[in-house]
Amino acid sequence: QVQLVESGGGLVQAGDSLRLSCAASGRTFSTYAMGWFRQAPGKEREFVAAIRWSAGSRNYADSVKGRFTISRDIAKNTVYLQMNSLKPEDTAVYYCAVQTSSNSRYDYWGQGTQVTVSS
Repeated sequence: QVQLVESGGGLVQAGDSLRLSCAASGRTFSTYAMGWFRQAPGKEREFVAAIRWSAGSRNYADSVKGRFTISRDIAKNTVYLQMNSLKPEDTAVYYCAVQTSSNSRYDYWGQGTQVTVSS
């Protein structure tokens, strides 16, 4: 089992920045990748960004490219999401998740942290 705890959400104005953190504990040696997803009210959950745990390669949703940066601290088993130039449409609950192999879905999920961007 892997436990994930997100933090760093809040209420900000458009154009501001926030940094989300997600600390993993438990069977973290099985981590293949970690990702961030978000779900806005009335919408389906959507992919935001992911990072391969060992290689460090990253990929992003088109809607956040150039504004968001995902990074990780292997020693701390923590993944971060630096969010700059926030827009009202970024308002959502943000979840981090762990993928344990290249052939698996995201197997473990955090409880989510609310990000609200006012215009």
